[in-house]
Amino acid sequence: MSLLASIKSPNDLRGLSISQLQQVAADIREAITQQVKSSGGHLAPNLGVVELTIAMHYVFDFSFDRLLFDVGHQCYPHKLLTGRQHLLGKLRTREGMAGFPEPRESSYDLFSVGHAGTGISTAVGMARGDTLSKEGFDPGSNPAGRRVATIIGDASIVNGVAMEGLNNAGTLKRQFLVILNDNGMSISKPQGAIAQHFDKLRVSHLYGDLKKSAKKRLENMPGGETMHKALHAAGEMTKSLYHEQAWFEHFGLKTVGPIDGHDFEQLIHFLREARDFDRPMVLHVKTVKGKGVPFAEQDSSKFHSPGAFNKVEGDLESEGCKVEIKSDGRSFTTAFGDAMVALMERDPKVVACTAAMADGTGINKPLAKFPDRTWDVGICESHGMDMMAGLAKTGYKPFFAVYSTFLQRAFDQAFQESCLQGLPVRLCLDRAGLVGGDGAVHHGFCDVSILRTLPGAVLTAAMDEPSLIAALEFMRGYDAGLSSVRYPRDSVSQKFANEKCPAFVLGKARCLTPTLDVVQAAGLESGVGSRGTHEGVDVVVMAFGTAALEACAAAEQLAGEARVCVYDARFAKPVDRAVIRGALERGLPIVTIEDHSVVGGFGTAVLEAAAEMGLDASLISRLGLPDSWVYQDSRAKQMSEVGLDVAGVVKGIRGAVSRREQRVAGHMAK
Repeated sequence: MSLLASIKSPNDLRGLSISQLQQVAADIREAITQQVKSSGGHLAPNLGVVELTIAMHYVFDFSFDRLLFDVGHQCYPHKLLTGRQHLLGKLRTREGMAGFPEPRESSYDLFSVGHAGTGISTAVGMARGDTLSKEGFDPGSNPAGRRVATIIGDASIVNGVAMEGLNNAGTLKRQFLVILNDNGMSISKPQGAIAQHFDKLRVSHLYGDLKKSAKKRLENMPGGETMHKALHAAGEMTKSLYHEQAWFEHFGLKTVGPIDGHDFEQLIHFLREARDFDRPMVLHVKTVKGKGVPFAEQDSSKFHSPGAFNKVEGDLESEGCKVEIKSDGRSFTTAFGDAMVALMERDPKVVACTAAMADGTGINKPLAKFPDRTWDVGICESHGMDMMAGLAKTGYKPFFAVYSTFLQRAFDQAFQESCLQGLPVRLCLDRAGLVGGDGAVHHGFCDVSILRTLPGAVLTAAMDEPSLIAALEFMRGYDAGLSSVRYPRDSVSQKFANEKCPAFVLGKARCLTPTLDVVQAAGLESGVGSRGTHEGVDVVVMAFGTAALEACAAAEQLAGEARVCVYDARFAKPVDRAVIRGALERGLPIVTIEDHSVVGGFGTAVLEAAAEMGLDASLISRLGLPDSWVYQDSRAKQMSEVGLDVAGVVKGIRGAVSRREQRVAGHMAK
C-alpha cells in the first residue's frame, strides 16, 4: 500500500520523516499521472507543486489557518492530502473531485476559483477580517491566531488584479504570506518585462550559489534562538539569496528567495520562518512544471491540461517515454488557428493577440507564422483588449482570441476603449457555453448578455468550421464597431460540410431546412441561403451557434410528427427580424436554442425584437442554460442536464407545438 493511502488528513503528515515525505510526494505524482492518463485534467501544474503543497500542510494547519489558491488548477495534491483521495477516481465529474478548489467538497477549500490574479486580494480580505474579529495571528498578543497564505504563479502575478492585491497587501500590519510559485511557465511561456526579470534571476550564477549558501547557514543555525534572532538570521540569508529583491519591496513586502521548491528541508525551514513573521512577506519558490514525469517536464504546455492520453512507447517514468493525447476529431480551436493564418495571409492589416492562451485558442499558429503581427500578452485580458483598441485606432484589424469566461475580465475595456470609441476590435470567443470538466469556473455562459448591452456591437456564432471561417471574414470587413464570434470547446461537425456555406450578412439567419423557409413564404426579405417555399410548418427553431446541429437532429426525429423549420440564427445582435415576423404573423411558435444563459441571451433578444415589432411574444419559448450553476462533468452530460442535447430539444419543440395546438383549439372553441 502506498504511504499516501495512510494520509487521511494533514495531521498524518506531521509525524513523518523527510524520506517519508519524499515517498508521499512520489505516491502523489503516481496517483495524479495515472488518473489524468485515463480522464484528462491538469497534469503539469500539479506535478510541479507536490513538495511545496506537502511542506505547506506540514508547517501550517489549514483546518484553522487560511490557504488561498490563485487560479487553483494546481490543487490536486492539496485535495489528496485533505481527505479526498476517494474522489480522485472520478476527477472532473459530478460524483468525483472538481479540478479546481471547491468549498462544496471540503472546508479546506475557501473559494471556488479558476481565474488568475484573485488569490492575493481574497487573502488580504480574509486577513483583514480575521484581524477585525481578533482572530488573526500576532506573535505577541495572539500567537494562537490564524495565519494567512496564498499561492500564486509567476505568470499570474503580472495580472492587474494581482498587482492591486500586492499594493494593498503591503499595508497590512500582520503576518501575511505570498508564495510565488516560479516555474517559468503559465500555460505556456509567461510574457512581459516581469517574466524577463524572473528569467534573469533564475539563470544567474547567484541562484546556484544561493542553494549552497542557504544549506550551510541552515546547518549552522541554532535551534533554540528567539524569534527575533531567527528572523535576523533569515534576513541575513535573504540578502545573500536575493540580490534584486527590491521589486516586491516597493509594495511593502519583505522578500525571501528564490529557494528550491522541491527541497523539503529548505521549504520547511523557510515556511516555518514565514509562518511566524509579523509582516507581509513574499517567499519566492522555484519549481519545475511537470516535475517527476519526464514527458510532462519536456512539454509542460502540451501537458498543462491534456485530455486522456495513450502511452505510445516507453515507461511513463522514463526519459524516452512518448505519449499521445486522445483526440475526438478536429476542434474548433484548431479550425480557428488555421482560419486566422489564412486571414492574415490575405490581409496584411489583420493582427491578432491572446492572453496567455496561445495553445488553448489556436493563436500559436499565427504566432509562429506572423510573429510581428501576433502577440501573447500574458494573463492580462484587460491590457490585451486595450492594446487591440490602440491597434484599431491606427488602422489595423485586430482579432483578440480569448476564452469566453476570461472575456468578463476585459468587459470594461470592451465598453470604454472599443465600443465608446467606435473602434472595430474583433473578439474570438473560444470555450463558449458549457466546457465540461473545468466546471462552473470556466463556463462561457454570459458573453452574449454582457456584450449585447454595448451600442454598435455585433454578435455572431459559428455552428461548424465553414461558418466559423465565414464569420471571421465578415468580422474582417466590419469596421463600424466591436464584433464577436463564439464557438465551443468541441469538435467541428461535418453535417453541412458538403454544402456551400453562405457569407454572413449582417442580421440575417441561414435557413437549414430551405423547403420550409417561413421568411420566403411570407414574402419578406429573404434570409441567407433561402430558396424554398413554406408548406405547413408547425414550429420555427432559431438556434444560435452549434445548437443548430441539435435542432436539425431533433427536426429529423420529429419528421413524422411535426414540420420543423430550423434556422442557424448566426446573429444575436442584431437578430433576424424577418424570421421572427414571418413566424409570429402566421401564428407559428418559435423555439430559441443557445448554449448560453437564458438571462439576457439570444432568446431574450428574440423576445425583445418581437415586442418591439408589436408581435405576440407569448409564442416564443427559450431553451438555454438555466439561472443556476452547472458543475463539473463531461460536456455531453452537462448538455443533457440542462436540456440542450437532442432529447431535450425534441422535448422543447414538442412542448411548443403542443401549446400552439391547445391555443388553436381554444380559439376554435370560442
